[in-house]
Amino acid sequence: MTATSSDALQADCMGFVGVTTGSSSIMKVFPLWADILRLPTRTLVGHDLPMDADPAQYRAMVEQIRDNPHHRGALVTTHKMNVFTAASDLFDELDPFAVSCSEISSISKRGEKLIGRAKDPITVDLALNDFLPAEHFARTGAEVVILGAGGSGTALSWALAERADAPSRVTVTARSQDKLDHLREVHRQHGTREDLIRYVVTDTPEEADAIVAAAPAGSVIANATGLGKDAPGSPLTDAVVYPENAWVWEFNYRGSLEFLHQARAQQEARSLQVVDGWRYFIHGWSQVVADVFEISLTPAIVEQLADAAESVR
Repeated sequence: MTATSSDALQADCMGFVGVTTGSSSIMKVFPLWADILRLPTRTLVGHDLPMDADPAQYRAMVEQIRDNPHHRGALVTTHKMNVFTAASDLFDELDPFAVSCSEISSISKRGEKLIGRAKDPITVDLALNDFLPAEHFARTGAEVVILGAGGSGTALSWALAERADAPSRVTVTARSQDKLDHLREVHRQHGTREDLIRYVVTDTPEEADAIVAAAPAGSVIANATGLGKDAPGSPLTDAVVYPENAWVWEFNYRGSLEFLHQARAQQEARSLQVVDGWRYFIHGWSQVVADVFEISLTPAIVEQLADAAESVR
């Protein structure tokens, strides 16, 4: 964990739990949002943890947030599932999404209570609605391929199952069977239609290429692996052939973004709609900030926050 400044923690602040928090645009955006929303602090403190952090590190981070009266709460990115696994017992209250998805993306306080919530199923659906035409799946019969079965992939599959215009099929890939088994159990507990989700182990990027190439025209292909941000690379090879008219969605907006570059290389030839993770970033952060500081957001306020963020992007 980064050595958070003792000075910063002597006054009100919000936290950001990630891997390389200092390079995120939110460090410049948060003070602007604090002014717009009239928050009690303009200070955002990074809590950096390595990808292979041990449970004791997660527990120490959560305890630091819980025990410091100046620390208002935090957003959790890459470590959402690990925070739940290592430290869920430290929370006084967990929302149903957090329990079902086994992840915590928002840490907040209500009096003496420490609250953990999983906001991703909400924020990923908001981001999807920003770019995907209404009734797209109903009109086209398109499918969704989610590359990655971690926190973001789980959230997207959950949100898709809840949609009135659900796709005809959702394929989720992962490098290991245990992640898919966990996801299958999440869906079973949620009551998701058994015929909606297909779970596929892809040992190599070439196997993931084949899954993508077999999807029908107009399908959504989403990179939920973290590759391209938390680690270099892509779940696909440069030889992948995307379905025609596909919507290719990179969940990340910063990093090496190999997946995004692969899609853009075929954008014209395959008539692709290529979307980066910027709006997902806006919705993800605004929803957690609203949770931490107990404020309500309207679409107009969200657009005001988006404009402010764009000014320093």
